[in-house]
Amino acid sequence: MESTVAQKLEALHNLQKIDSRLDAIVKVRGALPEEVQDLEDEIAGYETRIDKFNADIQSLEDDIKKHKENIKESEKLIKKYQEQQMNVRNNREYDAITKELELQDLEIQVSKKKIGEAQAKIETKKADLEELKEVVKDRNKDLDNKKGELDNIVAESEAEEAKLGADREKALKKIEDRLVKSYTKIRANAKNGLAVVLVKRGACGGCFNVVPPQRQADIREQKKLIVCEHCGRIFSGVEDEIEEEAPKKKRGTKA
Repeated sequence: MESTVAQKLEALHNLQKIDSRLDAIVKVRGALPEEVQDLEDEIAGYETRIDKFNADIQSLEDDIKKHKENIKESEKLIKKYQEQQMNVRNNREYDAITKELELQDLEIQVSKKKIGEAQAKIETKKADLEELKEVVKDRNKDLDNKKGELDNIVAESEAEEAKLGADREKALKKIEDRLVKSYTKIRANAKNGLAVVLVKRGACGGCFNVVPPQRQADIREQKKLIVCEHCGRIFSGVEDEIEEEAPKKKRGTKA
């Protein structure tokens, strides 16, 4: 059975009340959720850099290992050539072996130089790594504190938020999809999150622009959905002003 306009407005008004309360709960948390997320992203960035440092150090250590192996290989060849040099038959063979010995000696010197350079880089990277680890340690402390604050605030409103979430799901089932889409779009564009408002004291409860009397009369009838011509918010009704009775003047007593 299709809902009447009045029922649709009532359902929208109810949804708005639920969402406004949820907004208030979120507002109490302030910037904490964003601060927690920013810290988590920052720490993740640092951890990526730590992984890069460790990978660079491992690569340099692998290079050192290869250079040491090259030195051992050159030393074996030097020993072999020195033995051959003792048994040469002519000057040409002697000169050829001498060149090989010089070449292997040069290879050893180059490998030792590269080992020294790699070790210096490792020391620098290890120092940077330790410094970065200290930064991460401090940022993790900040994150734990922020998370603790946020968890405490969330815990205080957890039960209410869960109930409101369930109520919201029920409220949504009473509203057709196109209206939900319009409501969501208006809420997204409204700074205060109000998509459904009352006319209060002759003005829109969202943007506070004056609503003409005839339009107010149409809103009261609830025969069609009417939106504010200035901000686009949906009017759910007109709030009646309660006029306070003026205090009666006391009659003066005749002397």
